[in-house]
Amino acid sequence: MKRSVPFEQEHEIFRDSLKRFLENECVPHLEKWCDSGVMPREYWKKLGEQGALCPWVAEEYGGMGADFLFSVVLAEEIARYLGDSAVGVPLHSDMVMPYIASYGSPEQKAQWMPAAVTGEKISAVAMTEPGAGSDLAAIRATAKRDGDGYVINGQKTFITNGTQADLVVLAVKTDTEVSPHQGMSLFVVERGTPGFTVSEKLEKIGIPFQDTAEMYFEDCRVHTDNLLGEEGKGFIYLMEKLQQERLVVSMSAQVRAEVILEDTIEYCRSRELFGKPLSSMQNTQFKVAEMATEIELGRTMIDRLIVEHMKGEDIVTEVSMAKWWITEMLNRVANQCLQLHGGYGYMVEYPVARAWVDARVQTLYAGTTEVMKMIIAKRMGL
Repeated sequence: MKRSVPFEQEHEIFRDSLKRFLENECVPHLEKWCDSGVMPREYWKKLGEQGALCPWVAEEYGGMGADFLFSVVLAEEIARYLGDSAVGVPLHSDMVMPYIASYGSPEQKAQWMPAAVTGEKISAVAMTEPGAGSDLAAIRATAKRDGDGYVINGQKTFITNGTQADLVVLAVKTDTEVSPHQGMSLFVVERGTPGFTVSEKLEKIGIPFQDTAEMYFEDCRVHTDNLLGEEGKGFIYLMEKLQQERLVVSMSAQVRAEVILEDTIEYCRSRELFGKPLSSMQNTQFKVAEMATEIELGRTMIDRLIVEHMKGEDIVTEVSMAKWWITEMLNRVANQCLQLHGGYGYMVEYPVARAWVDARVQTLYAGTTEVMKMIIAKRMGL
């Protein structure tokens, strides 16, 4: 598939190296990880050794100072080889740590970023609560100033990387008397902080080795040094980073659709029905042609948005369009590809079965399809 993204030789060298690592070091262990429900920490460190975690981090903090295309390569190859269950890797690299890079003090960056690059510390972002998902203004967790620190109380849920996270970027209200948009702040809370506890891994219907958990804060005291950026600016910070978060999710969903169709075409060529390859039948050909067309449309859109994002353009509307349409397209592709596999598609030994289940969450996290449409309509002046 022709790409319009300006990849250069250095990006392709990185891609080839990452592919070899994922195929040789990770893919053989996927079943074991699915059974255990987690990707072991040692593989986070191995990814760090590959330069695959936070490659954009400045050299002074242990990174390569690379451009966003290295992050694109990471998201694409993780999706291609490890599937949706490894969403926590691009989340750590390109959704959580950018908060610290953009809003952290030099001291905070020096304290937390080097270990995030090496994989010694895993990060998570805690926004969602039992009563507040996409409506961030409705969060109830609070942080009250007390001397040289803050006391945090509240609960978070559906936190990706939750059980393994060493660093949590936490959204709370520091002022309940003003507008939620003005009274929200971000803190970095470290594993082991008194009053901070994490649940067992939540059981999900899909993405089996992505650990997801609830977090509880009961009189959890952190120093003022844990405040990220300025007090009261948390909502603004979250809004500024959601464009990249949803772009990365869309990139991963696009690759998953491509992989599922590739696997299905190969299956249809080898599977015989009534003495002929399944791929020779008109219905199969029409269905594959329809899916290939949708996938090509998605690829064209996402590649354009990658370039515009790198230019620093405001593409919130377009990214919201991509996030809902591409993740819904992925679900259509997964469903149709399973159908083309017939009964075998329902057997877990076939990749399409797991891909079908795992695809379902893509229209939910990072903002549901319905919320994406609300954002688009609002930005259109409706």
